[in-house]
Amino acid sequence: MRTIDHALMDRLVAQAAADPRRRAIHRFHEHEEPVQRMLNALCDDSYVQPHRHANPDKVELFSALAGRLLVLTFHDDGSVKDHQVLDPRGPVLGAEIPPRTWHAILALDPVSVALEIIQGPFDAATHKQFAGFAPEDPVAGLAWMRAHRDRLTSG
Repeated sequence: MRTIDHALMDRLVAQAAADPRRRAIHRFHEHEEPVQRMLNALCDDSYVQPHRHANPDKVELFSALAGRLLVLTFHDDGSVKDHQVLDPRGPVLGAEIPPRTWHAILALDPVSVALEIIQGPFDAATHKQFAGFAPEDPVAGLAWMRAHRDRLTSG
């Protein structure tokens, strides 16, 4: 049995803080497995560029284990379609993203940890498509995401 405990999350949070991208992943799966399972620790200054999973279509599930996360879905033009704040204390703990849906996550607390589950197997060439409407540059992208955050949440 593999467990998710506070010691594992603390190590992952420390890795995220030291990583230039300000995030870290702990995989429970091998890339060829049909179900990908991981913990994703994100600092609040980490930019996850909006993307979608298509060709092949994949469903993705996020569940907050620590901290709060803003999950955003987008229309093709980059306008926000829907959003949800995930918080392990509730009321919303997780969100499922349908295939072919532009989406991104942003940590709302200094460090947040999500459990992510997505269909596999993982193939870097087809895993995700990045949205052309969103900045590629991490600094510009983070400012863009924070502008959405500020419009949609109380901070």
